[in-house]
Amino acid sequence: MKARASKPIRLSRQEKELIDRAAAASKNAHAPYSRFKVGAALQVESGQVFVGCNVENASYGATVCAERNAVAQAVVNGHKKFKRIAIMTATSPPAPPCGLCRQVLVEFCDELPILLANPRGEVVRAKLSKLIPQPFCGKSL
Repeated sequence: MKARASKPIRLSRQEKELIDRAAAASKNAHAPYSRFKVGAALQVESGQVFVGCNVENASYGATVCAERNAVAQAVVNGHKKFKRIAIMTATSPPAPPCGLCRQVLVEFCDELPILLANPRGEVVRAKLSKLIPQPFCGKSL
């Protein structure tokens, strides 16, 4: 699915705050090779927010995406039920998570609401189930 920017959408205060947290995280990204900075803010069921940014490595396979960093932070802190995630990229329209991140997210919540945003204020709402319609998950084993 290609994300499409559309007319402005109404965001709740919590959604705006989540996007702001993702934007702040993106500024800390270590992206010297691609210069593609990504920030993610993952809200868990309790309301707590965990952030991540992409951390690139000269050995490209060792690179870790922002979304997976946020998931790891949540899990390290004992949270495995997610409410929503905001992802900040500089692209227009805002970029969706990569396939590997989609797979990691679906491990925890297949109907996860996703807010894709960019610094220009474009926001696209998506559902993880639409981005990964036939996931390989625990039920597949």
